[in-house]
Amino acid sequence: MSGAGMGSSPWIAGTFNLLSSTPYSAESSKSPNKSQCSSSARRRPAYCKFSLPANDLKFVLHDALQSSGLDTTHARAARNGFCQQIQKLTDVERETSISINRVVDLGKTALHVAAEDDSLISHSSVPLPVDDFIDRLDDLSMGYCSHYGSSFRYPPEKFLECLDRYLYVDKGFQRSKHSQVEQRSLYLHSVLTHRSGSASMLSLIYSEVLKMLRLWGMVNFDVEVFFPHDSHSSPRGYHKQKSREGDQLHIMTSQSLLVEILKDLKNAFWPFQHDPAKSLFFRAAQAANCDTSNSVEESALKIASAKAAQHRLLRGVWTSVRFGDMRRALAACERLILLETDPIELRDYGVLLYHCGFYEMALQYLKLFQDIQKSSKQEKSYHPFRDLEEEALEKLIIRLELIKMEEDWSRPSERTSFLSNNSEPW
Repeated sequence: MSGAGMGSSPWIAGTFNLLSSTPYSAESSKSPNKSQCSSSARRRPAYCKFSLPANDLKFVLHDALQSSGLDTTHARAARNGFCQQIQKLTDVERETSISINRVVDLGKTALHVAAEDDSLISHSSVPLPVDDFIDRLDDLSMGYCSHYGSSFRYPPEKFLECLDRYLYVDKGFQRSKHSQVEQRSLYLHSVLTHRSGSASMLSLIYSEVLKMLRLWGMVNFDVEVFFPHDSHSSPRGYHKQKSREGDQLHIMTSQSLLVEILKDLKNAFWPFQHDPAKSLFFRAAQAANCDTSNSVEESALKIASAKAAQHRLLRGVWTSVRFGDMRRALAACERLILLETDPIELRDYGVLLYHCGFYEMALQYLKLFQDIQKSSKQEKSYHPFRDLEEEALEKLIIRLELIKMEEDWSRPSERTSFLSNNSEPW
């Protein structure tokens, strides 16, 4: 095994030829391209486009599981389906509203995400039936036509009231109300089954129904989906010609919806769940004892949580009900990197690789993030923990450089055993 002791992965290749395989090389040090912000940054949320260098970076998850004896055939097939869809994300499509997108099949993309994660945790010999759930989405649109066929003659506002009633009353879809979001509300197939979902999942379903009705010639006015940024509202359609200025902040593009879906998963399954006021990276850095904050000011609970998370990883316990799931966190990070929207994903993936014992690759990703940040002409956004995060990153890189000098890290660390540990904590 090269680098982290693993074979070549087909999921990452430079800037990206998403389906090609490239060998890993520890000598990769090409300068990255500068980050470029989309011209439509006025939309909310706005994500910057960045390009990765055409070097030999690779991903860990599938190869690590495969080398430990787990069959990753279905997981790889699902990632392949995800990659095929996001290859269609041109600069124009990235900024196309989900209510008019016709190029990227967002429903199928979300189901490929669900299929990969289902394979990672269930080890089932049968893949998630993506096509069956696509049929369920189509059935929702057909059901609306059969129940509210006369609404197509109504004014736009009245038609949208009927669509809201159909989805949220007749079909019973609702926003997940739990303070800690249920895992099943983050996956499209589960939301279609249980009718309770996150804002991003409900927005996806709403937009897919609108898309089918528009394709069938049933909707002939300009409609947008209002994405709620609070914790309780549900997505609603509105007539764009009568929209208010503030509504623009609630328009979701194809790219921003996919990022929202993947970040929901990343947040839910991040293995270090203590102190949600701090960034995911800083929590992981704390667990690695790389934070520079005053420990006297930290509560005993926060310190105990960080130590518990680290202890769980060392013991090979990869998931728990309330403390994340390393496999699905890694998968979410890898897919976010493939979208090439925010270089921070490189940093977050790097710190997870550090905790997994893939030190050489962790160092590569962390240094690449640093290089992109230094070469970027964008003004860094301020947040309270930025300086602490930068110091923690420097300390982590220094630690990895020391490990590089002291160890033959071409051999995978024993700490990676958690990836092949099948024990469940419940």
